[in-house]
Amino acid sequence: MTGGDEDPRVTRLRSAVSRLRRQLAAHPGKFADRGIAEEELAALAAMTAGGVPEVPRLRRSLLLVAGAIGSVSALSRGLSEVRDAVELFGGPPRG
Repeated sequence: MTGGDEDPRVTRLRSAVSRLRRQLAAHPGKFADRGIAEEELAALAAMTAGGVPEVPRLRRSLLLVAGAIGSVSALSRGLSEVRDAVELFGGPPRG
């Protein structure tokens, strides 16, 4: 897809993930699950590079990121933006 044809949900998710990754990198505090958050944000970024990502995988990564950084108040706004962007994809299809 060209930039103009890209799904706006993917664009929003990519932007939110990028912002949170920058915020996390700049955050001076150390916490036990920082590596998990960094890995899952990298996975989310990679998912946005391939078009529309799989909703179950998005949700799994979001849960891991939230669990890893949920108690770091300085990152709460960025985490909310990522969560809101994931929610744009809806839930998994019901069979």
